[in-house]
Amino acid sequence: MRARSSPEDDTELRLYAVRRGTWTLRYDRTKLAVRAGQFMIHRAGGLVGFDADPRTAARTIGIPIAEIGGYRGDVPVARPATAPEVRLLLAHASLLHDTVDDLEAAGLSAARNALIELARGVVRRYVDDTQPALAPALARAARELADHRLTDHELTPGLLARELHVSVRTLSRAFAATGETTAGYIRRRRLEEARRALTAGHTVSEVAARWHFADSSHFIRAFRKRYDQTPTQYLST
Repeated sequence: MRARSSPEDDTELRLYAVRRGTWTLRYDRTKLAVRAGQFMIHRAGGLVGFDADPRTAARTIGIPIAEIGGYRGDVPVARPATAPEVRLLLAHASLLHDTVDDLEAAGLSAARNALIELARGVVRRYVDDTQPALAPALARAARELADHRLTDHELTPGLLARELHVSVRTLSRAFAATGETTAGYIRRRRLEEARRALTAGHTVSEVAARWHFADSSHFIRAFRKRYDQTPTQYLST
């Protein structure tokens, strides 16, 4: 896809996150390509068009330059989408996207302020994770990271905390508001995926090994505690 646009507002920054494909921004004299797995912040002014590969999936966010402070957007800020501060920003953006229609004025203001603070964190490579307003974004980022690593035998609350550059205590506080511990979330998601695998025809021993239960007996006990029935009983219903 190729598109043209009028020169954009010099008072706005654009945040680009590309999940799949390539998003190429065209300025008067230069082109900037943001590829899958990358994140970039740059000024909106001077943008005259863009190119996108087929099936490109991306997200863009606009923020007033004045809100960032000390950064004018003349030099692009590029980060991997897996960088801790980028994970938090994207998690908050997803959370805001899901809830914006239900937020009242105070909630919208708090969500906006958190988004700006997280954007500052990407520019400065530092986020003050002790701010209570950022806890929902931290919990969501941790859940998304855990979901991608459920089959990793090293997946623990400690690993998630290290990947997000926060302490285990900070991560635990963020999860506290969800009514579930970090370890509890990992265990629940592994059991959910294990149940799907059983339905797909995998054996109890295969499922126990794939989702990192100590052995088949441990898996059966955890499954029964979660679903009030053994795997065999579940498959026979």
